[in-house]
Amino acid sequence: MSGIRIDAQALQKTYHLGPKDVPVLRGVNLEVAAGSRLAIVGASGSGKSTLLHLLGTLDAPDAGDIRYDGESILGLDSTALADLRNKRVGFVFQFHHLLPEFSALENVMMPALIRRMPKPEASEKARVLLDTVGLSQRLEHKPGELSGGEQQRVALARALVLEPGLLLADEVTGNLDKETGAGIHDLLLRINEERKITLIVVTHNEDLAKKLGTIARLVQGKLVAPEDTGHVHGLEVAR
Repeated sequence: MSGIRIDAQALQKTYHLGPKDVPVLRGVNLEVAAGSRLAIVGASGSGKSTLLHLLGTLDAPDAGDIRYDGESILGLDSTALADLRNKRVGFVFQFHHLLPEFSALENVMMPALIRRMPKPEASEKARVLLDTVGLSQRLEHKPGELSGGEQQRVALARALVLEPGLLLADEVTGNLDKETGAGIHDLLLRINEERKITLIVVTHNEDLAKKLGTIARLVQGKLVAPEDTGHVHGLEVAR
């Protein structure tokens, strides 16, 4: 597993709500070194999740370019983009989206089975990852039998099962208490350090943002320097 280098140039995104246009991103430039980690922070409605979705190809910008390891991804068709996401990008959201009828082990195996990985191999990968996130004793439990923190750990293991080079996390501790959330934060940092995966986290949690070490702050649709929110500029992120 190796991290992906992200280069985003002049990203723009506007939502059209009836007759009204709502600009969200107004020319975002961002470079994230392979294997590094970044927190994206900002007020509600500042465009944090929108930027994350663009970087993960869940949505497309109105203008600008996004490159993975130097190659533009915006010219890919929907099938190629879906394949790229499945192979190279892991997502963890505030709401874990686990399948309630399946066990923790089965939920983690699911992306691998969809990729037609042999079931024994998928099962072994899932077991190792669940052990990594501290759930080796909860393999056969269904989501309804797990705590919120445990469910989020299962979602994290699922995001990693295909060994992506990029992990995108959107307010992953928003529904958790402070102590449980801190455990998820520490786990994200450990995974970044041990697996050299590029980690980008959208968060309102300033403590987590500081732990990540590099902060990109969105103000009025542009990135600003964390130490000077009045100075708009492109931000190069390197470890």
